Amino acid sequence: MPKEGITPRSQDYSQWYLDIVEKAELADYSAVRGCMVIRPHGYAIWELIQRELDNRIKATGHVNAYFPLFIPMSFLQREAEHVEGFAPEVAVVTHGGGEQLAEPLVVRPTSEAIIGHSFAKWVKSWRDLPLLINQWANVVRWEMRTRPFLRTLEFLWQEGHTAHATEQEAEEETLRILHEVYADFAEKVMAIPVLRGRKTEREKFAGALRTYAIEAMMQDGRALQAGTSHNLGQNFAKAFEIMYQTPDNRQEYVWTTSWGVSTRLIGALIMAHSDDEGLVLPPKLAPIQVVIVPIYKSDAERSAVLECAERLRAQLAERFRVKLDDRDEMTPGFKFNEWEVRGVPVRVEVGPRDVQQGTVALARRDTPGREGKTFAPQEGLAEQISQLMTAIQQSLYDRALRFREQRTADVDSYEQLKEAVETGFARAYWAGGTEDEERVQAETKATIRVIPFEQPGKAGKCILTGKETTQQAIFARAY
Repeated sequence: MPKEGITPRSQDYSQWYLDIVEKAELADYSAVRGCMVIRPHGYAIWELIQRELDNRIKATGHVNAYFPLFIPMSFLQREAEHVEGFAPEVAVVTHGGGEQLAEPLVVRPTSEAIIGHSFAKWVKSWRDLPLLINQWANVVRWEMRTRPFLRTLEFLWQEGHTAHATEQEAEEETLRILHEVYADFAEKVMAIPVLRGRKTEREKFAGALRTYAIEAMMQDGRALQAGTSHNLGQNFAKAFEIMYQTPDNRQEYVWTTSWGVSTRLIGALIMAHSDDEGLVLPPKLAPIQVVIVPIYKSDAERSAVLECAERLRAQLAERFRVKLDDRDEMTPGFKFNEWEVRGVPVRVEVGPRDVQQGTVALARRDTPGREGKTFAPQEGLAEQISQLMTAIQQSLYDRALRFREQRTADVDSYEQLKEAVETGFARAYWAGGTEDEERVQAETKATIRVIPFEQPGKAGKCILTGKETTQQAIFARAY
């Protein structure tokens, strides 16, 4: 049965999502329309995401820096395609200190322009390349339709920006980030399988040469773009005069990249794994991995049970993020409910009989009810829980992968595509152009999410134009 206050997914998926955000205390609405307050539990998840990604980014040779929130309007206007792409979403500051500014300032929607200005000062010689920079920051995009974590006026993210001597090096960087950082993180840490591929010309980042992305399927069959990596070519280098002297003393423009993920990953976690009981978190991203709930009726039982529970907490704290819930004013049932809603992967229950017998009860959050409950000896408990964590992490990934495979259809006609995107992804041969994509979106509300790297290697007919092609695309409705 669904938890009180949580709308069943089958009844209203959108409201279910908002209920999870509220009941799990991930975020709250702010006084500013379209903005959110990230609550401590939600921010703790973001800190774990940040830590895991930051380690991966630094392992590939990048270093962190920070650039201004405000960008001169003239900077944004230097790259025509870029400014056109972001114009509807830009917030502009025209006054400061009680006076009108000589030049309006754009509140950062993304940082290619302001970082390009700095790169032009820092890069002089081939010896300065590659320049590998990342920043953790907030950005503002004036969205009309907002939803916590998925789409807000202000959100948190990381954005990498790099400069290279050749197009090949920039392309290798773009793909390395997509595969070794983003896809690896999504699958091994978030337990979410992702499709990797290239965006079409219509869907690519404004000002990019090529855009690559990872796409995940949510439990309503819709796609969520979980990360993008852009080969910017020399567009921004020419706009900001980022040049270097080659070993043979020629002046050349650099090749740049940019790439990013944001707090929408928390939205992906909610929608990929959670259920009608509340939030479900993969152990690697759970702020509390283990909660210990003592069970007793009398003062005499209380003393012995709490002593045992504290001993277990101290042992487990060496390997896990663990909490002992020793609140006297709350019943065990209330505690079970609260920690289930908040997504704690493993619950340890300790009662008087467990104290006597040297046992505990273990409950898995990913398998609610009796099926997820086992009994285990207190001796060697940390190792048992470690194995359980590994099993939960893998189980969540396997479940999400099975779901995606069941909801992905290979279609041979436009009519089949229309039907498939009602419930999931459609894989189809595609040889259409931008106008054809616009028609598909207008008629089905679906877009091409990626041109997958994995292609069939044989020809087929485009589902819209009928032209023969060897290229397949993934269509879906998306967040």
